[in-house]
Amino acid sequence: MESPADRITLQFFAEPKDSAVGGATVAAGSVLEWIDKAGYACAVGWSASYCVTAYVGNVHFTRSIAPGDLVQAHARIVHTGRTSMQVLVVIESASPRTREFSIATHCILVFVAVDADGSARPVEPWRPRSDDDRVLQASAEQRILVRREIREAMLAQAYTEEGTAPRTTFRFLASPSVANWGGKAHGGTVMRWIDEAAFACAAGWSSEHAVAVYSGGIQFSQPIGIGDLVEVDARLIHTGHRSMHIAVRVRAGSPRRPHDLALTTTCMTVFVDRAADGRAAPVAPLPLVSDEDHRLDEHARDLMELRRKPIPIPLELLAWGAD
Repeated sequence: MESPADRITLQFFAEPKDSAVGGATVAAGSVLEWIDKAGYACAVGWSASYCVTAYVGNVHFTRSIAPGDLVQAHARIVHTGRTSMQVLVVIESASPRTREFSIATHCILVFVAVDADGSARPVEPWRPRSDDDRVLQASAEQRILVRREIREAMLAQAYTEEGTAPRTTFRFLASPSVANWGGKAHGGTVMRWIDEAAFACAAGWSSEHAVAVYSGGIQFSQPIGIGDLVEVDARLIHTGHRSMHIAVRVRAGSPRRPHDLALTTTCMTVFVDRAADGRAAPVAPLPLVSDEDHRLDEHARDLMELRRKPIPIPLELLAWGAD
């Protein structure tokens, strides 16, 4: 039977190069790359055109993946607009010996189809074929308004030198090795950069055992060109009893104008410090000194409330092949 054109599965091994610090588990940044690749393949297959990543929603890293595990990245269209596609991606992994797959994470991404000039182009409307499809479409539609609220809340924040919280900043040139078919940096690669900077910030506050448990509100406002100077700035803005909330902002532009870089991507990511027993260890509270510290701490709390708004996708609908 012919496979539906609105879904795709990628299967591969988690390699040692995908590992986090210590080598025992796969880095969150590698998982984000897999999510983007599967979503991109699905979006391109549906639109029959080049696509760009516009947004990545809530990614909860609920279970770790080990190097050497067999990974399946499932992607399916769940909603279309005039030029956009919402794609649900589910990541599963299993030991290659047992092949008993279980879900590690899932999220919804938004892709925009573009033409040869880089302008948005219309896509074929997607229509549900089953009751499950209709539930998934409704879930995607519900997230549109929440996504807009999160975007506006994140872009409204100013990050200045008045903030006293710990921060980590990476600066480098975007190399040809990260180029996609359009000659720009892969969205998944940018997400890996975000995870690496956020890890460095979290590890500096806690320990090298810090691991990401959430990444979301990832908004791509403009592409990063090959040869651009890239700046990835991660700042700790809120701590819970066992969590560290880190705001990451990516800017890029000509290396000839290093002090005139444009904002390209924003993200909020949450880390915990993993203890020897695998549980999240308590973390030191972040002192709030300046007005900016207090404002950004409140911003992190507001985002937590916004993330609770969408109704979770029923677990039975995340099983690949659910109809």
